[in-house]
Amino acid sequence: MREARGEKRVWILYAVLSAVFAALTSILAKVGIEKIDSNLATAIRTAVVLVMAWGIVFLTGAQAGLRQIGGRSLVFLVLSGLATGASWLFYYKAIQMGEVSRVVPIDKFSVVITMVLAFVFLHEKITLKTALGGVLITAGTFVMIL
Repeated sequence: MREARGEKRVWILYAVLSAVFAALTSILAKVGIEKIDSNLATAIRTAVVLVMAWGIVFLTGAQAGLRQIGGRSLVFLVLSGLATGASWLFYYKAIQMGEVSRVVPIDKFSVVITMVLAFVFLHEKITLKTALGGVLITAGTFVMIL
């Protein structure tokens, strides 16, 4: 996929910001769920994300794109939402019961699982670099949790 001139490598900034906010999410959530049910905490978090996401949609005028969403896209977005919900429910339960510093590396093992699924289902190219990275992430995950 080629990048437009103005968008060259901006995705890296977005990815770094995603990692920073994901790290903050884990720490803030661990403190926030201290004395409440993890499912209730997930519902509160989800409500906040829902309001924030729709707010951004309306602020940017992206709601006009609702008419262009096809059936296939809608099905896969719904399935993705269900997977996200399940991930959040299990994640909140895990950080409530365990140490964040041990839960997060296991959760981030999703990177390796995603790589494998991308190779299998999206037919993305397996390179020496991606294979080596996957092996190192796997090894790092086991080092962190043992």
